[in-house]
Amino acid sequence: MHQRFIAASLTVLITGAAHAQITLTASSWVPPTHTLAVTQIKWCDDVAKATAGRVKCAHLPKPVSAPPATFDSIRDGLADISVGVPGYTPGRYVFSQVAELPFLGDSAESVSVAYQRIHDRHFARFNELKGLKVIAVFTHGTGNVYNTKHPINTLADLQGLKFRVGGGIVNEIGKALGANVTVKPATEAYELLSTGVMDGAFFPAETIASLKLDKVVKYATLFPGGLYNTSFAFVMNEDTWKRISKTDQDIISKLSGETAARLFGRGWDEADKRGKDAMNAAKVQSAVASKALVDAVKARTALVDDKWFADAKAKGLANPQKVLEELRAEISK
Repeated sequence: MHQRFIAASLTVLITGAAHAQITLTASSWVPPTHTLAVTQIKWCDDVAKATAGRVKCAHLPKPVSAPPATFDSIRDGLADISVGVPGYTPGRYVFSQVAELPFLGDSAESVSVAYQRIHDRHFARFNELKGLKVIAVFTHGTGNVYNTKHPINTLADLQGLKFRVGGGIVNEIGKALGANVTVKPATEAYELLSTGVMDGAFFPAETIASLKLDKVVKYATLFPGGLYNTSFAFVMNEDTWKRISKTDQDIISKLSGETAARLFGRGWDEADKRGKDAMNAAKVQSAVASKALVDAVKARTALVDDKWFADAKAKGLANPQKVLEELRAEISK
């Protein structure tokens, strides 16, 4: 009788643990209509559905930290999940920069999935985001140059203008091109441009609509394959992850990695289309960079690739050149 009671009690405890409800507090530093916030909500909805409501999200009305402190705030438990930008804290993260190098591809979805594969294959073991469960890594769409002053037809046209950049590789690219660049979060761009503190920004097209830059930007220079990308990491507090049952961890894992990277990348491609529509409606003077300008940029930014090779090798990556070749091959698939 006593043994049956213990067995029954253990069954209740195990069953209760397996079906324990977990509510993830989700923080976002972009407006709720931004593709990052919308996709984070979509992922949460997919998780809630797949776990029959055992794991769901509570979306916070305000971010728990400024954008550059996102990873630390999730690590410290101020919220359970969020999307952060490694480049917002320059010099701290190295491996993510490979997905930010020039002229990788025209689709955020394809670059994001390829980057996720390279991350899993080569970078995950270095655990740069220590203390965090990495749900997915991804990038935004092709990075271009926008400004309020005049068309950019040559590198000389960049001179004398002040540009907002997001940090990481794009900062190095800006300096290599001789541009005057300052690292600031995307959310500050409208104020910087509208007040004249900055003359332009390096951004993907989606920001023209999502950050209302169509009201201030006058000129766009679009680079086939992207002048740069920005890399992101969608992360969860590690202790929170450990509280989730093994059954639900397995379910969430199937919705993470490539699945989540594709979700964020596809969302960004759709947002870029909306940004281009907003640009057209606002009559922003838009031009595709000439072959001469692209060639000049490639010549100047070769040293950016070289710097990443050296930095990645210094952190223990055996053959960074081969990793970049693998990334380009994955994108081309």
